[in-house]
Amino acid sequence: MSRSDKYNRFEPRLWRYELPGGWIVLAGKTDLDNDHLSIKLAKANDYWFHVKGLSGSHVVLQVPAGEEPDKGTIKDAAAVAAWHSKKRESKQVAVSCTRARYVTKPRGSKPGTVQIRKEKVLKVRPAIPEES
Repeated sequence: MSRSDKYNRFEPRLWRYELPGGWIVLAGKTDLDNDHLSIKLAKANDYWFHVKGLSGSHVVLQVPAGEEPDKGTIKDAAAVAAWHSKKRESKQVAVSCTRARYVTKPRGSKPGTVQIRKEKVLKVRPAIPEES
């Protein structure tokens, strides 16, 4: 089975959150889920987040065509990435942020491993949106 076949048959397990304004944030539960989310599901213009320098979920803020999230929405999505990491109990966490188009998977790398370009680092308090 080719790598693309494996991805096409794979059903990722993701956490799904809705931020104020109706923005959707997805977070992977395992390394394979992270790969699928970051490489297959994320659209080029979506935002991608990951806690800096530690293991944790890959997080994607879905950006509908023609829309652009405000800084508060981006920080809220980064807070989800901080929450789904080993730094959940910290007051401030450094989270890498870039557009999904700048996330690539190195050939032959293990699941959950990606390379990113054009990274911004945000300092956020770990949090997930309140359920209404």
